Amino acid sequence: MLLLPEWTGEWDARAHDFVQPDEGAIYERCVRTVLADREMVRLLGKRPGVDGPQVRFQLRVPTYRQFAVARCPASQKRVFDKAWEDLAATRDKHETAAAATTWNWWAVSLLLVVGVLATLWAFGFLILVLLWFVTPLALLLLAPRAVPWFRNLRYCLLATGHGLAWVLQRIELGLHAARWGQTLQEEGVRPVVAQLINHMLGDDPDSLFIPDGHDGLRTPRAQYYMVETAAAYQLKRKLTHLRDGTIAVCGPRGAGKTTLLEARVEAADFGLIAQAPATYTPQDFLLMLAVKLCRRYIEDKGYEVPEFTRLSPFRRFTRRTLGRMRRMFRWSTHALPAGCLLVLGFSSSVRSLYGQYATAVVDLGKQWAGHVSDLGLQIWHGQAAAASVLVIVIGVTWWKARAGSWVPRLLGRLWERLSTLLGASLVVMSCSSVLIDMTDTVVHVNRFPFSIRFETPNPAPVLHGPPLNTAVNFVVILALWLGCRALSESDTEISFGKWDIDMEKTFAPLATISGVGVFFYVANDPYTRSLLADEENPLRIAVIMIGLLLVRVGGWTPQPQEPLLVSRCRNYLYRLQTVQSSTSGFTTGASQLLSLGSTHSTSVSTIPPNYPELVEVFRGLLTLIAAEKARSNETVVIAIDEVDRLGSDTKALAFLAEIKAILGIPHVHFLISVADDVAAAFVRRGLPHRDVTDSSLDDIVHVQPSTLEESQKVLAERSSALKAPHAMLAHTLSGGILRDLLRYGLQIKEMQEKANSYELTDISRHLILEELSETLAGFRTLLSKSQWTQETSSILNDVRTLGGHLRNPCKCTYNTLRHALEQFAFSTPPAPATPRDPVSELQQPFNDPQPLIDEACAYAYFSLTLLDIFSTEGFDRRTLQAAMEGPYGDPERLAEARQELGISPYSTRALITKIREAWSLPSAPTPLRNFPRPRPGECSLHPAGT
Repeated sequence: MLLLPEWTGEWDARAHDFVQPDEGAIYERCVRTVLADREMVRLLGKRPGVDGPQVRFQLRVPTYRQFAVARCPASQKRVFDKAWEDLAATRDKHETAAAATTWNWWAVSLLLVVGVLATLWAFGFLILVLLWFVTPLALLLLAPRAVPWFRNLRYCLLATGHGLAWVLQRIELGLHAARWGQTLQEEGVRPVVAQLINHMLGDDPDSLFIPDGHDGLRTPRAQYYMVETAAAYQLKRKLTHLRDGTIAVCGPRGAGKTTLLEARVEAADFGLIAQAPATYTPQDFLLMLAVKLCRRYIEDKGYEVPEFTRLSPFRRFTRRTLGRMRRMFRWSTHALPAGCLLVLGFSSSVRSLYGQYATAVVDLGKQWAGHVSDLGLQIWHGQAAAASVLVIVIGVTWWKARAGSWVPRLLGRLWERLSTLLGASLVVMSCSSVLIDMTDTVVHVNRFPFSIRFETPNPAPVLHGPPLNTAVNFVVILALWLGCRALSESDTEISFGKWDIDMEKTFAPLATISGVGVFFYVANDPYTRSLLADEENPLRIAVIMIGLLLVRVGGWTPQPQEPLLVSRCRNYLYRLQTVQSSTSGFTTGASQLLSLGSTHSTSVSTIPPNYPELVEVFRGLLTLIAAEKARSNETVVIAIDEVDRLGSDTKALAFLAEIKAILGIPHVHFLISVADDVAAAFVRRGLPHRDVTDSSLDDIVHVQPSTLEESQKVLAERSSALKAPHAMLAHTLSGGILRDLLRYGLQIKEMQEKANSYELTDISRHLILEELSETLAGFRTLLSKSQWTQETSSILNDVRTLGGHLRNPCKCTYNTLRHALEQFAFSTPPAPATPRDPVSELQQPFNDPQPLIDEACAYAYFSLTLLDIFSTEGFDRRTLQAAMEGPYGDPERLAEARQELGISPYSTRALITKIREAWSLPSAPTPLRNFPRPRPGECSLHPAGT
């Protein structure tokens, strides 16, 4: 999209610098322009003391101005200063010469100009040249005499010359000032303003979340936002090195396996993706895959895929008939009027040609027919031996060519070349006949022998072109029409403030009006009207149309026959998607006094293909398609997605065992998304036994959770508002799972609106507490299904109390919430009063709530750690300090802790404890009296005095 304000703003800045080339004015203009930039406006007003007037006041300090100038190329600054010095020197010379004369140099210069123009008008250019040489000689002779009038005239001329030089140098200075202003703005002032605003923002300037475009977060499946991760690069490399084979793509749910498969299918020359159903039968899945393959190949070849409708034959016939009638009516509404107009326009010329050349053409045809019949009789009577041999050779060759296609190809190429050459010749001859008629040249054409002779009258007439006024007007109107057409056909949109100007809707009417203007101008101008009124123009137009028709016919080729493989796919679609039946009957009989006869009928119907037949059909068809694509160096990719949702590794392995029969086709890459346990079985192949993965898969790609660097790239590609701290928060909460990463990125925008704050501390607090509230609600639902006793039910009170604080968090009750969260997060599982009986635990494994309690406490411990890290001021400083404490201070460990929650709460608690030590966080609950009291009036839910 073309942003008109940016374009006009750039030229307005150049015009300002040109008019006011002062260095201080240019600097002030650059400051105003940069502060009005969208990126800078987003940062102003977000923290106290950081607004436009304060920043502009700081930039007026000479230190910042010198720093901005120092960042720019010194050579360009020297050129600008040199232009200023030259302009000042010229102005001084002009003022000195003007002060040395008692005359008005303006009046003297004006009189000299008027005299020169009058001399040029009265005596011509020659006398002006003579005066040009005589005047310097007269000045040399009068200079030694010091005549007063000569002295005044001399200084008037010097003042005029220096004045003209000053004007030229002023224009040059303005151009240098415009270039210097652009350089100073982009290379000097813009970086200085950005650094100053970041300095004025104080600690953690990147932690400000300023809402911006987030369409990329709202469309997680959009391929144009995709960032190539390590798994994508690994899969691309494996596909490049393997000619064919089956590659399994494994990873946790939401890691991006489907997006990866879709990207590879889209990048392939021929590919399709199929979703494995949660409950399936092998025959139904393979039937669906075969149908998609046939439809995809037919579409790839540009043919129409057959649609199987339930309409009756009569309705289908009626629909086709009505469609053809509508097309015929639409064609006739244009063809009949156009034909009538052409016949009316060409009728006079055709009748004239017929009257002149009809007899000659008939005689020529009879003459050639006589030659051919005479030659045939000579061959028949044996009087032309060479012609007889030639006829025999042609006959044998024609018979031999019955099984080949070289003769039709040869005739087609000859027809293409000859018709194109003949058509182009007719067009050139018709256009050149205009020049021949204008010179009154007579063309003589002799048939025997063939020759062309031009007879030009003596003296030859002089060709006159169109008048200058006609040519200029025609070119201007034609250029206007072509320009409007080009603008109306462009997809560009111009944004002017709040309005978006559609080029097509704006310039299409102007193109129509200018086109009609061209037509009316050509029809009404005397010169062009005389050209159009030539009596031979209809004949020329007819010849040009015949020539263009021959050129077009020469390039025409008959529609190729449908490829055999496309017909085969079409037949397979009918076979796989329809049940066909055929019935035939035969009746015989004789009737005199007695009736004797018999009736025979036969009915044949197809049966659905069984699974072995489907496998054979699919393999054979895909083999042919892959072989055809391989001859063109094209790739074929078949992706099978969602195998990991079949429920268990046993079902997934059974699915692989069923579809194993269609794998291993030459030149075909199969991509199958599987669960981690299936990938683990492939990695352990042969240890100690082999399973179906060993013989079904050729390689495997692990889609690991993204790293912090990859998450930052993904979020930066989809939203410019998410800076490094926000990406780290989303990465930590998601554990590097891309689906959750995009969800948390969108939730950050939601939490900013909820908290009504731009600070990371407030946004992260709301986001973390909301996630903790939803998670504890889920744990409480699961805990309600367990059996409780009087001794173990106290944990339910803790969960209920913490959930109550999380339901409506506010600033005045945050200390109480924080205390309850610490008590719950730091709590350890109580030791059982009596030893556990392993047999009873095995008999009732789902009634023990302790594993759920441990998981809830571990997640609360994780949430508390995130609150301590992200919801406390000084994030950048504390991040650097934690990184210096060792590997557990790396921000990547936080995401690993989130991933560890899906494995074991006990290992998670140990990992989080080491992370808290690296970040210098307390290892025990803080007493409630040590929490800072909230300032009165901070809470919107509980105002002061309530």
